[in-house]
Amino acid sequence: MSATTTERGGPAGSGVRGTATSSSPARGGAGKPSHSRADTRAGYAFLSPWLLGFGLLTAGPMLMSLYLAFTDYNLFRAPEFVGIENFTALFADTRFLKSAQVTAIYVFIGVPVKLASALAVALLLNAKHRGQGAYRSMFYAPSLIGASVSVAIVWRAMFIDDGVADQVQQFFGLPGGGWVGNPDMTMPMMILLAVWQFGAPMVIFLAGLKQIPAELHEAAAVDGAGPVRRFVSVTVPMLSPVLFFNLLLETIGAFQVFSSAFIISGGTGGPADSTLFYTFYLYIKGFTEFRMGYASAMAWVLVLVVGIITAVLFRTSRAWVHYTGDVR
Repeated sequence: MSATTTERGGPAGSGVRGTATSSSPARGGAGKPSHSRADTRAGYAFLSPWLLGFGLLTAGPMLMSLYLAFTDYNLFRAPEFVGIENFTALFADTRFLKSAQVTAIYVFIGVPVKLASALAVALLLNAKHRGQGAYRSMFYAPSLIGASVSVAIVWRAMFIDDGVADQVQQFFGLPGGGWVGNPDMTMPMMILLAVWQFGAPMVIFLAGLKQIPAELHEAAAVDGAGPVRRFVSVTVPMLSPVLFFNLLLETIGAFQVFSSAFIISGGTGGPADSTLFYTFYLYIKGFTEFRMGYASAMAWVLVLVVGIITAVLFRTSRAWVHYTGDVR
């Protein structure tokens, strides 16, 4: 019998033989976790500045605003609980409905136009040519300063009566008068300002285009597909994750437009409330009329609407966003 063979315990004289099993590893041996409690404590210590900032500067104010949404609070006296009165008052407020309409038009027209412009320029810059780095920097530059107050002031000066845009219109025989004071032209003016800031989504589109294998376009060309067919059948499906990412970010950002509308309208939202965007009206209610409870209710309605639209985008993305390795 080999040295590793022993008799198992059993009925006397059974002679059953078996192989001795090795003893289980002691605690703290091979099964010991790769990190200790000290490592965990160190990790939380490094995270503590972010956790503290999130709690004090984000989560705390959010919970406080949720409470204030159900109160009558004007910053000068203690909040008085009023239930859902602020929320019901919203839909009887004609200026609130106007601000929601203005913002919806801006989002559902401005975002697609901005993304289409960004993608078109990214396709042009994707081709190899001399000085392409300088061209990319020039197209990206407006995104760095587009949301600043100075640019909004310049934009207003360009579109006022007898401004640059007005002079160009008159040169081509079109009626003048400026865009800033015309309720029918303020929204196109705001959308043009948003489109002018297409640099950030353009860079993301450009990065996505660089990841599309050239072999796919070559194979499509061999099969007889023209440029438009290759764009629709190859570029768009391969670029769909990047398109979805840009669409999501730009949609959320468009709901929060404020500074440009405030400067261009002179802080009034005019003419005829045509630049009264949602966050602009929220600012008026909270910091001009000091109805902080009402403004908090507006803020949470905005959070709810943006959350629903984001959920819809994620839900519908299953039908048109294609990731590498997807099996459908």
